Amino acid sequence: MSEERLRRVRDRVRAFPDFPVPGVLFRDITPLLKDPAAFRTLIDLLEDHLRASFPKIDFIAGECLDSRGFLIGPPLAQRLGIGFVLIRKKGKLPGPTESVSYALEYGKAELEIQSDAVEPGQKVVIVDDLLATGGTMCAACELMKRLKAEVLECLVIIELKLLKGSEKLKSIPFYSLLQYD
Repeated sequence: MSEERLRRVRDRVRAFPDFPVPGVLFRDITPLLKDPAAFRTLIDLLEDHLRASFPKIDFIAGECLDSRGFLIGPPLAQRLGIGFVLIRKKGKLPGPTESVSYALEYGKAELEIQSDAVEPGQKVVIVDDLLATGGTMCAACELMKRLKAEVLECLVIIELKLLKGSEKLKSIPFYSLLQYD
């Protein structure tokens, strides 16, 4: 991976102290999304990583709680020539669904996926913009497990290392493009 390409992406992530609450340093990818060259570089880097790591992927699954994972997953899937699968907040998907409840720092939430989104044994990479405490990503992995899919990797743009979210993923491979303390 070229340091110049990685720097182009890193330079488009900005920090907002004390957002959404005092003491939190929020990593904002909005400038990355606004810059077509930087966004293309991001997708290039993620595509390069996946092509080098996995000979066969059936689907990219994106966590669509706050739509940032949704903005990254479809272009990446399109580049790889594979489909994209939605993981949403409970009540947002039509038809039969599987759902899982999980803990947040301030309460509980539920994710769901359509019951026919993937078939048993299909190989899936789950993508999101950021990994913090790992609750949402673990819930997404649990949904894939219930559908009997094989999670090849959990992939994010940003990992907040101090929150140790990747430790919750246990044996599931994890990759982050950028890491912050």
